[in-house]
Amino acid sequence: MKKNIILILKGMGMGIANVIPGVSGGTVALITGIYQELLKSLKSFDKQAFSLLLTLNFKEFGIYTNLSFLAYVFGGSLISLFSIASLFKFLFKNYPLEIWSLFFGLILASIIFIGQRIKTWNFQSYLAIIIGTLVALSLTFITPSAENNNLFYVFLCGIIGISGMILPGLSGSYILILMGNYELLMVRSVSEFDIPLLLTFLFGSIFGLLVLSNFLHWLINKYYSVTLAGLTGFIIGSLSIIWPWKVVSESIIINGKEKVLSYDLFFPNQLDTHNIVSIIMMIIGFFIVYLIEKNNK
Repeated sequence: MKKNIILILKGMGMGIANVIPGVSGGTVALITGIYQELLKSLKSFDKQAFSLLLTLNFKEFGIYTNLSFLAYVFGGSLISLFSIASLFKFLFKNYPLEIWSLFFGLILASIIFIGQRIKTWNFQSYLAIIIGTLVALSLTFITPSAENNNLFYVFLCGIIGISGMILPGLSGSYILILMGNYELLMVRSVSEFDIPLLLTFLFGSIFGLLVLSNFLHWLINKYYSVTLAGLTGFIIGSLSIIWPWKVVSESIIINGKEKVLSYDLFFPNQLDTHNIVSIIMMIIGFFIVYLIEKNNK
């Protein structure tokens, strides 16, 4: 029972992360130590799993796919999306500096502790962390594409957009904005119940989830240290988005709401009450990850 409650809580953390720009559910999964099991469980949805399902062998299907683990994790994500995530949206709107600081502390600590799990530091590991960082940083300089309702492109959006759920440091919604189809797929297609677009995007997401989980699981098993270094680089690259002291430099309006594309960062030049509280929140975020890491050992 205790293990299942912990899985639900970790899933809730993933759900909260998915509403925060620059943070993904993959980051939380990596921090909380369930990343590899998550990838292994997702990759198990293969021909054998499909065969078990067709023969109505639900018990073996559940065991083979580690379905209970996935149910608790994604169940927790859904709970947070419809409850706690709304609270964090409110906090971001009313106390942005303090909440950004909390998450900066969380992500900064996660870089340190995840980096400690890298078993071998060599040229390949250093190169992977540099490439991962540059790839994540480069996303902040990409100009958004024009909207495209071509079904093949929508399918591609599903494949790439779902990467924000698995790859640490990437935001799925931000990727869709860069691809030009955020409003089309996340707003209009839902409100207008556009079945062809919704199904194409869904199938693309499922395809991307299965392919990416298989590929990452293979990479971690074969090149553990290099892969973990690359994932750590993705998280490092996301720090520029999470940095608390910033002003919006570029944004677009989607369905009446502002979606930020880039920020101008700065350092605080005085220690007023807001900045002191923000620094404290940053320290709290750091120690939250420390406690999680200590509990995972």
